Amino acid sequence: MPELRKDPIIGRWVIIATDRAERPDQFISKPGGTPPEKPCPFCEGAESQTPKEVYALRPHNTQPNSPGWDLRVVPSIAPFLKIEGDLDRRGKGLYDIMNGVGAHEIVVETNQHIANMADLSDKQIAKVLKCYADRIIDLEKDKRFKYVLVFKNYGKSAGGGSIRHSRSQLIATPVNPKRVKEELTGSRRYFDYHERCIFCDLIHQEIKQKDRLILDLDGFIAISPFAARFPFETWILPKKHCCDFTSQDSESFKNLGKVLKTVLSKLKKGLNDPPFNYIIHTAPFRRAKIGYWKTIDQDYHWHIEIMPRLTRVAGFEWGTGFYICPIIPEDAAKFLRETEV
Repeated sequence: MPELRKDPIIGRWVIIATDRAERPDQFISKPGGTPPEKPCPFCEGAESQTPKEVYALRPHNTQPNSPGWDLRVVPSIAPFLKIEGDLDRRGKGLYDIMNGVGAHEIVVETNQHIANMADLSDKQIAKVLKCYADRIIDLEKDKRFKYVLVFKNYGKSAGGGSIRHSRSQLIATPVNPKRVKEELTGSRRYFDYHERCIFCDLIHQEIKQKDRLILDLDGFIAISPFAARFPFETWILPKKHCCDFTSQDSESFKNLGKVLKTVLSKLKKGLNDPPFNYIIHTAPFRRAKIGYWKTIDQDYHWHIEIMPRLTRVAGFEWGTGFYICPIIPEDAAKFLRETEV
């Protein structure tokens, strides 16, 4: 019989289609031909094909926007939001409008023409993660911005485009995203009642039960969430409570690099290099105002959500807000746990 599962953080219901549940090996991606690529604008030596870098890891004896870099961040050539201008929030009848002000940056994760982040070294991945934190801290200085979302689109069906060079994106927004606000509200509600962080309680339960635990390594865990929206959806969470992704020290970034590489490698090997998205949810910038959430440091917990793109969202999902997951999360966790990399 199908099972409805409720996400304990935001209260979203998910249908686990047990009657139609598929085996993990039925989600393995089918190999497809790779179309010929044009010269890659993200490779070393092609710096003139991108906007000027806003951040880079490079030796001191090299010049900006020249070869020799290890990692670069450049503005998007087709930004969703633009850095210039004032917000000018205003009303138009019952509608609210503001200018599309923000920042949209591309993190070029390596100077080598490598497509999947799983194929980078864990040390290089740690550099990418530290870069995210550095850019968030820098963008926080702009008082127009309330949030920075870090995300990766890998594979064409996940929005990754046709250029197979490992990269991710970050967008600074003048409002807090709805998905993040739902987590913040749910976390605060739980804390108000229990005086504990819901994510910390979730981590303790998952470690104890082990059914949905994929990995427990160096201060982080990876799990298949209880109310997974998608097949093989995976969350990575720090075991030590922290609401800000930017608050980690260098050792934590190094350890997180190992964990993220391991999880992405398991997905790549076990599911034959599937397309995926990942996002980092962290606490928003704290600007003093009426109604300021004074407990956010205690009640929220940053985390990474990885979503392989193995199924499509259709009419029922759009119409109801439900998600239908055709694999039992415990089975997905077991499959990934037992995938050797």
